[in-house]
Amino acid sequence: MWEDCYEGKSQLNPASISKLCSSINHVFQNWLESLPEELIPDILIRLPIKFLIRFTSVSKSWSSTIKNPTFIRTHLTHTLNSNHQNSTHLILIHNVSNEGTSKHNYGEVPLSGFKENSYSLHYDNTAVTEHCKIEFPIGLKKMMKNPCFRVAGTCNGLVLLADDVCRDAYNFVLWNPSIRKYVILPKPTVMSSTHGKHEASVGLGYDLINNDYKVVRVTFLMDIPGNGFRTLVQYYSLATGSWGMLRVLPPCVVNATRGQVLVNGALHWFAIRWADDHKMKFMVMGFDVGSESLREILLPESLNLNALLEFKLGATGDRKSIGLFVRCDTETDSYLDIWVMKEYFVQKSWTKLMILTPQGPERSLSKPICFRRSGHEVVLQLEDDRGLVSLDIERCNFLLRGNNRWNICSMSFMSAFCCSEVDETARWISAWISLSNIRLPEVTIYYCGICV
Repeated sequence: MWEDCYEGKSQLNPASISKLCSSINHVFQNWLESLPEELIPDILIRLPIKFLIRFTSVSKSWSSTIKNPTFIRTHLTHTLNSNHQNSTHLILIHNVSNEGTSKHNYGEVPLSGFKENSYSLHYDNTAVTEHCKIEFPIGLKKMMKNPCFRVAGTCNGLVLLADDVCRDAYNFVLWNPSIRKYVILPKPTVMSSTHGKHEASVGLGYDLINNDYKVVRVTFLMDIPGNGFRTLVQYYSLATGSWGMLRVLPPCVVNATRGQVLVNGALHWFAIRWADDHKMKFMVMGFDVGSESLREILLPESLNLNALLEFKLGATGDRKSIGLFVRCDTETDSYLDIWVMKEYFVQKSWTKLMILTPQGPERSLSKPICFRRSGHEVVLQLEDDRGLVSLDIERCNFLLRGNNRWNICSMSFMSAFCCSEVDETARWISAWISLSNIRLPEVTIYYCGICV
């Protein structure tokens, strides 16, 4: 039988194939039985998710080990540490194709002449080399009310999708591209039909204390008789599969269009609230995912808040500090300030890293996207052709970043892929998201039409 495999002397017939498979299976089973039980978890923990999913079918004991919440948490920690040491960071890119040459800002989905969109993983190198393409679930395409989903956040390989590009359809999905699993969230409590006109922003974070992934939705109500407006927050728990109670926040306006960043277990938005003297107070509003408490972080004291400024938050390369981009582009002044809060929650630790002025023959001012994993580089979007470049802050020079013709909608850094399933799909997704609900790699996001 074995001679049939060499030099094409003859083709394997069905009977030979069956015998060969049986022999291989017998050898494999004998090898498994010879392995000491205590070594199996140590071996499995070093394997990628896609192999673990397959190996749940090897035996009942392997399946039980792989689906155990303790093993899942240990595997995630091992993967994150391994990726950090080996500098293995992937970028999730959401690319949108549209007809014509309409321009848009990063974070916006170009809907004029919309044709199609795609998702792919790329290495975090100068050329942004493609690692693989990601197949988007057909089931999600059928439920969309907008031309495409928006990548609203990522955490540990889990991706939060929002169906709100043109209009808010209140469809939210937790998606794990690595195992091709997803969970559709129930509708939130606050909708136009229940609370009237409002603006909302969502983000995704991990509750380390309860080993749970949570979606945070901050809503700004605009039609409150007598009060003018009200701000509410609500948390969705992947472990319970439900939204928690609505909580009233101190009156503030959260800038939904500027997105949010996850730092030190809290999601942060740029916000404006009114002080007792009725003056506007600019700040960073943080929502702790574990304790579900509120944090208020003041901006640098030296900022001239009377100027026409654009603010954007970022997370530093190690994801432990908040970055702040302050952009001014008027007829009389044009600059981009890059700040970092070196000691979390300490206003005096805000440090200005550099001031960027208009570049190129057209003297255009680039727009900030995010910090790179290296920690000393920032990704910028060119004003003229919407191409991406990487700015080395330490050396004060620009590095070309991949294909300038990408139409980026979103870009996110993914540092690890995890698995999860809520029934055997939500319960294991959550046990691998929490795998009991769903899990993915950590990502940072770029929205432009070309995730971190």
